[in-house]
Amino acid sequence: MALDPVVLFFIVGLVAGLMRAEMRLPSAIYEFLSVILLLAIGLKGGIELSKQPFVSLLPDITTVLLMGFLLPLLAYPILLLIGKFKKADAASIAGHYGSVSVGTYAVAVAYLGALGITYEAYMPLFLVILEVPAIIVAIVLVRGVTKKTKWKQLAHEVFLGKSIVLLIGGLLIGWIAGEDGIAPIGGLFFDPFKGVLSLFLLEMGLIAASQVHSLKKYGLFLLAFGVLFPIISASIGVATGLFLDLSLGGAILLAVLAASASYIAVPAAMRIALPESNPTLSLTASLGITFPFNIVIGVPLYHQIAKLFY
Repeated sequence: MALDPVVLFFIVGLVAGLMRAEMRLPSAIYEFLSVILLLAIGLKGGIELSKQPFVSLLPDITTVLLMGFLLPLLAYPILLLIGKFKKADAASIAGHYGSVSVGTYAVAVAYLGALGITYEAYMPLFLVILEVPAIIVAIVLVRGVTKKTKWKQLAHEVFLGKSIVLLIGGLLIGWIAGEDGIAPIGGLFFDPFKGVLSLFLLEMGLIAASQVHSLKKYGLFLLAFGVLFPIISASIGVATGLFLDLSLGGAILLAVLAASASYIAVPAAMRIALPESNPTLSLTASLGITFPFNIVIGVPLYHQIAKLFY
């Protein structure tokens, strides 16, 4: 099957960045595109939440939260014992890989849409709740539970960060207004979704290319970890989806969430909670390796893994 155009946009940006082409979107445009994507994802999930009792989703939410705590706990000993990273760096990278990437999720939604594969529309709810557990795990692994940690400042950074506010805001608006209420503004958020995503990924390709140079310094371990650990995580995501009796599409999206790595919320949180960790290591792995891998190869690969289970 030919590559989806949105993936080709990312590849163009990545290649242009690697060749040091003079091409960057204005920061205001990039911010606007990210706002549209986050709100669109939240609104779609909120519309579906308005159609069913929230209480019925609590068992699924609890299970997904447990998965969110498990993934960084699996990554940490690999990074600490095999990768020989310092404790703070191992915890920080593990926190990135236990959290999620909105951009990768959006690509997976577009991929499923192109194939006509349906999925549970409340999946954006899982996207929101998976931002938090890995951050808590990373902090506790290094600091323990102590008053010295700036919990208030950290909570403000995590829960009032742009991505969380827009996703939760979209969910609430969609939930309160319902499908009929959102219909008049659907032309802004839903119809141009793939076009907005394409431009967003063009810029993400350029940003990812800026991180690749760090591989010269940190070697092959990050490259191997950034490719292999997401595959392990995706398999756990698919198994969790099967346990929750999700559809094939739902299991694929949960696999993508499990396999993705944060490059927005977690770096901001680690800057406050673990200032001694090296942010270059985490961003090189999550944005320079795992994000390109997931966009080009990972999403179709996780589809095939899910088909083996289903």
